[in-house]
Amino acid sequence: MMYETVLARSFSKHEQKRLGYWGLLACLFIVLSFFTIFKPYLGPLPVLNLMLSMGEDDKLHLSNDTTSSWMIAREDSSLIVNDKRSSQEEAEIMSKTSIVKDTDRTHEGAESIMNSSSIVNGTSKSQEVFRESSTRNVKANDSTSSSPQIVEEITSNNYFMVNNTDISLPKATDAVTKNNKMEPLCTIMGRSDFCEMKGDIRIDGNSFTVFIVSSETDILAAKNTSWRIRPYARKGDQTAMDRVREWTVKLVAGGSYIPECSLNHSVPGILFSAGGYSGNHFHAFTDIIVPLFSTARPYNGEVQFLITNGWSGWIAKFRTILKALSRYQLMNIDNIKDIHCFGSMTVGLKRESYKELGIDPSKSPYSIKDFRQFLRSSYNLKKTRAIKIMDGTKRRPRLLIISRKRSRAFTNVGDIVTLAKKLGYRVVVAEPDADLSGFSQIINSCDVVMGVHGAGLTNIVFLPENAVFIQVIPFGGAEWLSRTFFEEPAKAMNIRYLDYKIRVEESTLLQQYPADHVVLRDPSAIGKQGWLAFRSIYFQKQNVTIDVNRFRPTLVKALELLHQ
Repeated sequence: MMYETVLARSFSKHEQKRLGYWGLLACLFIVLSFFTIFKPYLGPLPVLNLMLSMGEDDKLHLSNDTTSSWMIAREDSSLIVNDKRSSQEEAEIMSKTSIVKDTDRTHEGAESIMNSSSIVNGTSKSQEVFRESSTRNVKANDSTSSSPQIVEEITSNNYFMVNNTDISLPKATDAVTKNNKMEPLCTIMGRSDFCEMKGDIRIDGNSFTVFIVSSETDILAAKNTSWRIRPYARKGDQTAMDRVREWTVKLVAGGSYIPECSLNHSVPGILFSAGGYSGNHFHAFTDIIVPLFSTARPYNGEVQFLITNGWSGWIAKFRTILKALSRYQLMNIDNIKDIHCFGSMTVGLKRESYKELGIDPSKSPYSIKDFRQFLRSSYNLKKTRAIKIMDGTKRRPRLLIISRKRSRAFTNVGDIVTLAKKLGYRVVVAEPDADLSGFSQIINSCDVVMGVHGAGLTNIVFLPENAVFIQVIPFGGAEWLSRTFFEEPAKAMNIRYLDYKIRVEESTLLQQYPADHVVLRDPSAIGKQGWLAFRSIYFQKQNVTIDVNRFRPTLVKALELLHQ
């Protein structure tokens, strides 16, 4: 009432009314100025939304799309954040992000190999899941990694990092992206899943969890941002993957449970599994060793291996390779109570190629030839090229006959040795065993190697360049397996390939079944019963008696190739 009396004495009613209008406009102007100045700081905390986009090679990508105002870059930073998807589209996209498993099966317990209608070759599309960029300056321990470009936001300085290279910006921005994509976290590939991450990473081997700590991330986003991964590179083979321990990769914030570090590592880490079919020599190479080479080689030894499903026999067998790829003692992480912390971590192995024993050089800085050179260096193998026979010389090529004891064994090794010597070969007969170092020296010393289809033939990786490989294909319809597992890889390794398909008369199955039995008359009928039925007969009950007269032209052809 006092203020109204003062106004009445000082101003007329008309002037009081005008003064009220101007006061209201002044208040509105102050409020508008407040929100304009402090808008970047008043936006809601970013919540991780997933938005589907198409990348190169028709790969599906899952990208972060945060709608809070602090994620919108200023015009003078030349960074654009695409935020035009409707909530209805996002909901529809989220309903389609479940992982479709490849139905392709393998040599070990894969029934669909014998049923072509159940085999899918390369039809599953890749998907990538991306995580929110943290605002902490975390530098990687290795600058030679071949991983996708890493973009890290550093809001305290006017620059951001791409693969550990400082890139200056005109001004500090509220969000840092590249091609509208955030830093990759997990990559869903055709034959393997793997997660690459940088920051405050904590490994809990007791709960099989990888925690990624980010104090700037909303706790709700942290709870909803987790991945389950089996770090073994044969996705699509359910039998194999059931034997692999599942790990959880989880983004966490300050309000969540975060274990304290027991030991901090100054080098990156790689976590992989020795489960699946690792007891099979072929699968140990194609599912673990070759992908491990592709994943670890860029670090040039400065990387810590963490193994899950590890067992002493496997570790001892491949100790030479493991030491050649990492200068640090292998850590068996399962059920360890200590919390191991890293600044950079890869969970799972990169298997870029659908082909067995293969590396796709279009997706990797390496090739299978690089892998073979790595093996020669690791095992100190002396012979780099097979002998070249010159007319008039007395040099004789060395032939290795890979023998077997339990099944698919040669029953007349002596006859094969006699034939080979008559043709001019020096002959060695040996059976692979757990001493991989010793056997690698034997096979590397040879110019020609022959053996019945089986895991032992995987040792062709140690052969010198231009060597000749003869695969003896057992009776029963194993041509597809023989071609996929050994013929195609051998050719990619610069190894000259020959094969010899045995007839039913050369199979010991003829002694076990009547001549008109379906096993001998129609192997495809057995194949239709499934892989287990096929394997139990044609792989586990069959030995081979080579017809040396019929086999002679194959050995002669190998000699001709060594003349070229």
